[in-house]
Amino acid sequence: MKTYVVNLPKDKERRAFQEKQLQYFGIDYTFVHAVSTDDISEQRFVQHQYDWQRPLRKVEVACYYSHRILWKKIIETDEPALILEDDALLSRCLPEILSYFSTVKNIDYINLEVVGRKKLLAKKAEFLPMCHTKLYRLYLDRNGTGGYILYPSGAQKLLDLEMKIGIGLADAHINACTNLAAYQIEPAAVIQLDQCEKLGIIPPLEMSSNIGVQPKPVIPLKDSFYFKVKRISAQIKQAIQHVKYFFRATKKHADIRKEDFIFSKNKRG
Repeated sequence: MKTYVVNLPKDKERRAFQEKQLQYFGIDYTFVHAVSTDDISEQRFVQHQYDWQRPLRKVEVACYYSHRILWKKIIETDEPALILEDDALLSRCLPEILSYFSTVKNIDYINLEVVGRKKLLAKKAEFLPMCHTKLYRLYLDRNGTGGYILYPSGAQKLLDLEMKIGIGLADAHINACTNLAAYQIEPAAVIQLDQCEKLGIIPPLEMSSNIGVQPKPVIPLKDSFYFKVKRISAQIKQAIQHVKYFFRATKKHADIRKEDFIFSKNKRG
């Protein structure tokens, strides 16, 4: 399975860390230049600035387009791929997971990571033949694009959704695509470095999100009702998902095995 790593050329330390991990695990990878704010024209920014539940920052539009490039590439190659952001800490189980899912059918999207928020997961899981791994149907998520497997069918659904509602934060757009045949790996095989300490893992690099350091835009008073309607609409859709899967799903955190992340300082000192 192809692996694409999204990286800005200026983030050389992140690139070096990903090379170290991926080469150690024997994963064939390609770095893809992330779209920067300089690549987003003012016309493109204005086109999308009001697509989501609040005004988007230029860096968020750039991040979305970084992932969108790879969604289109997956459709063009007609093969599933792993998409990683350059701040991903990887599990030793990842190579076996990629090998297993390279030929699996009838799946659109597999989330490999764990974040601070609970996910709406099926109560029952499928047990997989590697690393005591389980696969849950994923009905509702809140965030995370640090590491995921995307199939051509899923990529097409994400682009189709863009035609209907515009763009958003990359993870929010994926999570808003409720017709995805989406799944969650447990224990998680990817952790973004800015999430490590919350999970009791000492990160190998100290860093913050490129997006998180940017201040959120202030909503103009004249547009406050417009965005309030958007937020309420999104909350209603989430509530519908909870009701729809009430009897077969539960809200829970995806588990991790700390010892699987051998490039953390917990393991390497």
